[in-house]
Amino acid sequence: MSLLLKGARIVGGIAGSAAGSIAGSDVGSNASSGVDRAPVDILLKHGVITGIGTGLTGTATIDLDGRYVMPGLWDGHVHLTQTALTRRRVDLTAASSATDAAAMMAAAERPAEVLPLIGFGFRDGMWAAPPTKHDLDAVVADIPVVVLSGDLHCAWLNSAALAAFGMAGHPTGVLREDDAFKVTTAAQTVPADVLDMWVAAAATDAARRGVVGVVDLEMADTVQDWTRRFAAGFRGLRIAAGVYTPWLDSAIEAGLRTGQVIEGTDGLLSVGPFKIITDGSLNTRTAFCGEPYEGLVGADARGQLNLPTAELVALMRRASEAGLAPALHAIGDEANRLALDSFAAAGCHGRIEHAQLVREVDYARFAGLGVAASVQPEHAMDDRDMAERYWPGRTDRAFALRSLLDAGAELILGSDAPVAPLDPWVTIAAAVGRTRDGREPWHPEQRITIAQALAASTNGVQRVVVGNVADLAILDIDPLAATPDQLRVMPVAATLLAGYFTHNEL
Repeated sequence: MSLLLKGARIVGGIAGSAAGSIAGSDVGSNASSGVDRAPVDILLKHGVITGIGTGLTGTATIDLDGRYVMPGLWDGHVHLTQTALTRRRVDLTAASSATDAAAMMAAAERPAEVLPLIGFGFRDGMWAAPPTKHDLDAVVADIPVVVLSGDLHCAWLNSAALAAFGMAGHPTGVLREDDAFKVTTAAQTVPADVLDMWVAAAATDAARRGVVGVVDLEMADTVQDWTRRFAAGFRGLRIAAGVYTPWLDSAIEAGLRTGQVIEGTDGLLSVGPFKIITDGSLNTRTAFCGEPYEGLVGADARGQLNLPTAELVALMRRASEAGLAPALHAIGDEANRLALDSFAAAGCHGRIEHAQLVREVDYARFAGLGVAASVQPEHAMDDRDMAERYWPGRTDRAFALRSLLDAGAELILGSDAPVAPLDPWVTIAAAVGRTRDGREPWHPEQRITIAQALAASTNGVQRVVVGNVADLAILDIDPLAATPDQLRVMPVAATLLAGYFTHNEL
């Protein structure tokens, strides 16, 4: 069977990342708009683009009526299980104080059977006073309560939860980094079959935004989890499933390599990078920096490293020699320096996740070492005030997308969902506009162009060309002519994955 998409305006001129264009037949683009001069027809057969032109025929035809067609979008960094779970947790994103957040937890519907009661999304970096277990105990003392920060690097527990998770007597109830990660995992008590349904629903919502694939960096045995889901019939997205240190031995023993396609998944599941979290986050004040956080004193005033550099390099060598490309979480400028040093010492290529604060002398090292910058532009919109408070005098090199790109770095755009929405159009708008909610653009000198943002959001596929797999997004307006506000709410008419619709409002 073949499918003919009639009357398509092909989005061209997507360029500006380190990745090169895909070779093959394509059609000329209008240099001013980036869209082909006249609508054409696109023929799809067996999930591949087999023809672009006029006078083509197919066994089924859909008239796009001049809509815009571009390569399908990817989110380069998500936690899909956490994204699915977050939708069913108490939303604390609007909380402006510990008292406010505790009141929201007290007002929430209590779970009938599964405990603890879990909230998500608090950001205490701008609160007048830090949260403590006593704030939660004062309003909910009889059941365990776990509140996860919006950056997922901090967990705030009441006394009942501390006792339930073996931490009775903890002085504050606020856990950071490894302790927080352990609680996040232990509190995840949803049966696998139910969780898989929730994840599939999250994938469906992603497809509605033109997404055809994600790099899933869930802190779990993600390859095994996705192998199970595909075996059960999941076909909603392409998944590149990351590997973490607890599963490194088994991944190496199984011969898994980054980019390897897992059998029995119709080519949709592949092995992603080897993820290592080297430091913390800005909101939790644990991102490792060269200078102290404003107002902090003591041993952790500059944040913290989550593992010694020598141990990091050894892990990277072991993984890369086995074919697993490292992806290092690094947010603070000192963490980024050490991450780049570690890539040099290990002699391998890979990615740095986040790269939120980078020294100017380190921009060019990304390209020189073959290290991609996997960045999340919407974090800059969430954290701009926090960065000004804790990184004063340094924010000109915070979320420095333009500086990284100009230095030759390959950019990979993502959301870090659920930390930011799993919506590449929100991501692209933040990269292009550096603004949200009507505020003045924040460090507008770090903006990149729409074409560059799109190039960093399509997994290296920059053109709709004959011979490409038919992973496509069909849009109601021209993305290259859109304003940042229009990009945020981009109307997506349809999404095709290997030639079949995962979203269709045509």
